[in-house]
Amino acid sequence: MLTTQYKNKKLHMEDVALETLAEKYGTPLYCYSAAQITQNFNAYRDAFLKVSAPENFTICYATKANSNLAVLRLLGGLGAGADIVSGGEMARALAAGIPASKIVFSGVGKSEDELRAAIAKGIFQINVESEEELVQLSALAAKMKKKVPVSIRVNPDVDAKTHAKITTGKKENKFGVDIDRAPALYKKALKMPGIDALGVAVHIGSQLTSLTPFKRAYERVAELVVKLRKQGNDIRRVDLGGGIGITYKDETPPDLTFYALMVRDIIMPLNVHVVMEPGRSIVGNAGVLLSRVRGVKKGASKKFLILDAAMNDLMRPALYDAYHAIWPARLAAAKETYDVVGPVCETGDTFHIGEKLPALKAGDVVALMTSGAYGAVMSSNYNTRPLAPEVLVSGKKSALIRRAQTVEELLKQDQIPEWLG
Repeated sequence: MLTTQYKNKKLHMEDVALETLAEKYGTPLYCYSAAQITQNFNAYRDAFLKVSAPENFTICYATKANSNLAVLRLLGGLGAGADIVSGGEMARALAAGIPASKIVFSGVGKSEDELRAAIAKGIFQINVESEEELVQLSALAAKMKKKVPVSIRVNPDVDAKTHAKITTGKKENKFGVDIDRAPALYKKALKMPGIDALGVAVHIGSQLTSLTPFKRAYERVAELVVKLRKQGNDIRRVDLGGGIGITYKDETPPDLTFYALMVRDIIMPLNVHVVMEPGRSIVGNAGVLLSRVRGVKKGASKKFLILDAAMNDLMRPALYDAYHAIWPARLAAAKETYDVVGPVCETGDTFHIGEKLPALKAGDVVALMTSGAYGAVMSSNYNTRPLAPEVLVSGKKSALIRRAQTVEELLKQDQIPEWLG
């Protein structure tokens, strides 16, 4: 059940009218529902508790989806670990109180400093993406006199049937080791100092709304685990990668109960510890981006609804042609058709084309829905626009969890060389 709904014709997040948050903190403004995040995390946990003992699986939240410290603290308190893809994200997870023993380091192109820091902290697992990375990691671990738990990420060549820019499990993608070449690399790992190649990792993409690609990938992973054990590798973990997709417009995501049953049938007979890395499905529908209407411009053949939020605040529509529904803070009956745009100096700064909405005017507040994942974390200072503040809502309470950036702070980051005068 969504915790952002209309009450008495006013849009509320839990028990807080969103219009009041826009007045208090200004716009653009990201708002997140603690109850929705909790509900979404518990849905994963409860689904897997029906098919497995709690000690046999770990839910490592994909930090890249929303890395605000308050969000991480909330999830850590619920029992989540963290899936990270940079040293910065590791620092965030640790600062939020998530123990190193529940942190998985994924992603291509990890630096030597990042690997060294992960080894020193003793994190749960490093997901290695290539033979070159495994060799580098072995050398670092041996020098530091450490044994590092490793899962090698395999590429199963499975089409996730999602957006091309977020599919990660096909041969032409940059991620992982070709699954057919993996046994040879695992055999080499047996002799590498400092390496405990105890797991197999897979991640085929984001925003999957069908279980079929998951099933194909997991079946290939299960076959690989059997093969690896026969050649002497002690495989004790399987990392399933990202979670299921969510509803932005009219998508119908799979039921987590059926997802867990599929994992039970394919992976759990291997008697391994299961790791999963959901992100979008934990925080996506828990967040909205509030924006105020700057005006309505009448063009030759259409009306432009101009918001104070822009592509620098929410990049997904410009980057992925992604859809984010717009809900007005106050319900209205009259309907108009708008192209919804932001103030950034690019035609790509467009949220909708030909969208039917209630009649709106300058000063009205709207919410760009389902913006909790890959929203604030992907924002930028393009056009020298300060980053938007973020607020967490819990019941009747709200708290600022990232203050608004100022233009003055941006200017202080630049330096003019003395020789320019």
